[in-house]
Amino acid sequence: MAIEVRIPTILRTYTGGAKQVEGKGATLSELIDDVDASHNGLKDRLIADGTLRRFVNVYLNDEDVRFLGGLETPVKDGDTVTVLPAVAGGAVAGGAA
Repeated sequence: MAIEVRIPTILRTYTGGAKQVEGKGATLSELIDDVDASHNGLKDRLIADGTLRRFVNVYLNDEDVRFLGGLETPVKDGDTVTVLPAVAGGAVAGGAA
């Protein structure tokens, strides 16, 4: 059994359009390295300067990994990792049409 990694639409160009991929590793960092070996370029979209990018949210079984240990968060077979880009913006209240 492997670890399921759910990929957002914006990053599916790196996975050949796959909504989810599988990988292995003892930590989130190792998992990302393993997935990047099969889907080159994905890691660069998730990590910068040795840490998760500011506008990328990663969840391990619905828990934000930033509160679990970041890239050193332990993972195991059967876990689900979900990658979600942060969303910002919107309409300005009272803006002219």
